Amino acid sequence: MKLFGLAARSAAPLVLAGVAAWLLQAQLGQAWGVILMYAGINVVLAVSLNVVNGFTGQFSIGHAGFMAVGAYTAAKITFALQEAQLFHLPLGASQQIIFLLALAAGMGMAALAGLAAGMPSLRLRGDYLAIVTLGFNEIIRVVIENTPFLGGATGLSGLPRRTTLVWVGLGAVATILMARRLVGSTHGRALLAIREDEVAAEAMGVDTTSYKVRAFVISSAFAGLAGGLLVHMLQLCNPADFSFIKSFEVVTMVVLGGLGSVTGSVLAALLLTISLQVFTEFQQYRMVVYALLLIVLMLTRPSGLFGSRELWDLFPAWRARRKEPQPPSSPTSEEVP
Repeated sequence: MKLFGLAARSAAPLVLAGVAAWLLQAQLGQAWGVILMYAGINVVLAVSLNVVNGFTGQFSIGHAGFMAVGAYTAAKITFALQEAQLFHLPLGASQQIIFLLALAAGMGMAALAGLAAGMPSLRLRGDYLAIVTLGFNEIIRVVIENTPFLGGATGLSGLPRRTTLVWVGLGAVATILMARRLVGSTHGRALLAIREDEVAAEAMGVDTTSYKVRAFVISSAFAGLAGGLLVHMLQLCNPADFSFIKSFEVVTMVVLGGLGSVTGSVLAALLLTISLQVFTEFQQYRMVVYALLLIVLMLTRPSGLFGSRELWDLFPAWRARRKEPQPPSSPTSEEVP
């Protein structure tokens, strides 16, 4: 019974997010629906990258490479099974199950790619790690461009449109829950210790390389989820969408929100995405906008908008209530002398 209650509490945010996204989707026009889907996908990317750059204190700039692995894996599966019917279900229900399986497979392949990249590279630190992840991003992109099975430089077109606001909302909430529960776990405490002082953490018995690889694998898996959602929204899987520029956009969102702040990453991703989608005339200058934002941020608030804090930490009353100690229980009659 206790296990059932725990499962219900874990599933409740996803159910509420799905219902809210479904109601919102019914009220919005197509243009705003697309804008919110872009924003939700960027939330998945920013929060997942924050696991490595924020919680662990590493510096990865190859997130788009793992996004590409998940995108192409999911795209090939949905392409191959777009007319299949599972267990004699209606075609629509079968397609949604196949899409879920394709997203899960994309996450798995992206996690394997993260493991392959993380095992040798996460023994490095600082700028060296950034250079290795950037190189891995470009290796993935160039391999895709030169593989006919994956469509080459033109990519895969004509994908079935499976991504909806409901799918994006579920993906974003699942990513946020993952990040919040990870940072509150024993694994999360080890990651934070590595961020604060890797040498001291290792001296205290923390297997720093192992924990960094785990964080990298988790981050890569959710980047693959974002890739699968994106290409099934665009109905196009093009290697140009997964270049270094995309990785830089995600890094900008994480730095703007604050390294280590989940709500900071969410708000920064929403703010930047919706602003650039609404003011379309600035789209061609988005890299200039990102560069200026980073320059201003480094001069005025190097820790980002939220630093390593969360949104609720900014409200003293809420913070005091969360930290208020519980009164001791009154002694029973047997305990009274």
